[in-house]
Amino acid sequence: MGKKLYIGNLGPEANEARLKLLFSMFGTAEKAYIISDKETGLSKGYGFVVMSDDAQAQAAIKTLN
Repeated sequence: MGKKLYIGNLGPEANEARLKLLFSMFGTAEKAYIISDKETGLSKGYGFVVMSDDAQAQAAIKTLN
């Protein structure tokens, strides 16, 4: 199993496809999702990306932090 990364401070224009594309530059991004408010459907400003490999996850953290 890969590593699940918390992604914070996402702007309202962020979407799951763009988030997955960004992290796929560092390896295989298996899944990306943004947490939304149940009542409004708007983004809460954070999400998660699941990377397939820990080394790839560390490379993404190092570069994007």
